[in-house]
Amino acid sequence: MNVARSGPAVLLAVGAAVGCASAPPSSSAAALREEVFATERAFAKTMADRDHAAFASFLASETIFFSGEKPLRGAEAVAAWWKKYYEGKEAPFSWEPAQVEVLDSGTLALSTGPVRDPTGKQTGTFTSIWRREGPGTWRIVFDKGNPVCPTEP
Repeated sequence: MNVARSGPAVLLAVGAAVGCASAPPSSSAAALREEVFATERAFAKTMADRDHAAFASFLASETIFFSGEKPLRGAEAVAAWWKKYYEGKEAPFSWEPAQVEVLDSGTLALSTGPVRDPTGKQTGTFTSIWRREGPGTWRIVFDKGNPVCPTEP
């Protein structure tokens, strides 16, 4: 087809068809936030369930965790370092998301919330960055915990 002689209607139709074919379906921001909340809760449940293999399944291959003296790089290093937390009968701590934000692009999300000891006392907070790797699939790429700041009397 000679587009130059076909007129504006053909150009409009061709442009619309190309635009429709390349536009991915969009998810609402609220739906994506709920996906990340659910993912973070499922990730935390691995600790309660004492399921180290499930924990490792949430890690992106290039994840970085700020655990110990220096950042742990890669899923294998993180899983190996965290294995000790899954060895006892009782979970040494728990966590839950209190806040989640997702980029407008829907590709990255931040989750943060309290970390609690077995008695329920808050001992820290966590902040995690999640990357969307497919519809409904989020993997953690960064994680950092911080102790609770002392409150002033």
